[in-house]
Amino acid sequence: MADNKTKPTDVPIDAYLASVEPPVRRQDAQVVMAMMKRISGEEARMWGPSIIGFGCHSYVYESGRSGETPRIAFSPRKPQLVLYVGASAPETVALLPALGKHTTGKGCLYIKKLADVDMAVLEQIVQLAFDRRV
Repeated sequence: MADNKTKPTDVPIDAYLASVEPPVRRQDAQVVMAMMKRISGEEARMWGPSIIGFGCHSYVYESGRSGETPRIAFSPRKPQLVLYVGASAPETVALLPALGKHTTGKGCLYIKKLADVDMAVLEQIVQLAFDRRV
């Protein structure tokens, strides 16, 4: 069985965030990090080289493959923020029309600028994701 690529690392979060470009992405990352810390009650931890996660969720697939992921996480990538919040979950999908400018992938929420979204709705989405992964 293949080893999971995304694992907790000892990469210093402050050093990683200092390297994030453009500056608006770095500023938005600080806001998302503070929100996720408040919602989770957990300290941030790097998962792999570019994902900032909070808490830990263990899973086992029907195939027997198992592993751990952060309960909630995000990555401040150059083109956009990627939030790992289970964007395809029905209760999250119901909130997306009120969020503002965004796109989604299988389970990810993509936001170019926090200024483009309703922060109260984003907090609801992050809270739902954290509560879902108990």
